[in-house]
Amino acid sequence: MSVKALYDYDFPSADRAENFGDDQLVYVAWTGNPLFCSAAAFRAPKAMPFGEFVTAMVDGWASSDPDFDPTAARDWQLFGRPLDVVTEKSLADLGIGHKALLTFST
Repeated sequence: MSVKALYDYDFPSADRAENFGDDQLVYVAWTGNPLFCSAAAFRAPKAMPFGEFVTAMVDGWASSDPDFDPTAARDWQLFGRPLDVVTEKSLADLGIGHKALLTFST
C-alpha cells in the first residue's frame, strides 16, 4: 500500500513562541522511569523561578508515580547537557526557552 506524504502545509504552527506571550512551553522527561514513556508539556511563564516551576508543575505531574520523592530529583539536563540548577533563577535566565526539553533522574 502506498502512502502519500502531505508536504504542502500552508499555515503557521499553532505552538510557535509568539502565540504564548510571556509564557512558553517546557517539556520535562523523567529519565529511566517506565511509567512515563515520553515528556510532559508545561506552559510556564519565562520569568518563573526554576524552583517554583519544579514544585508547582513538575512535582504534581511526577507524583502520579507513587515512588516519586521530590527530594530525589537530580541530574537535571537541558537538551542532554547538564544544567547548573539555581532554584532562584528564572527559566529564561537558565537558558530554558520555548519548547525546551528538560530531563531529570531519581
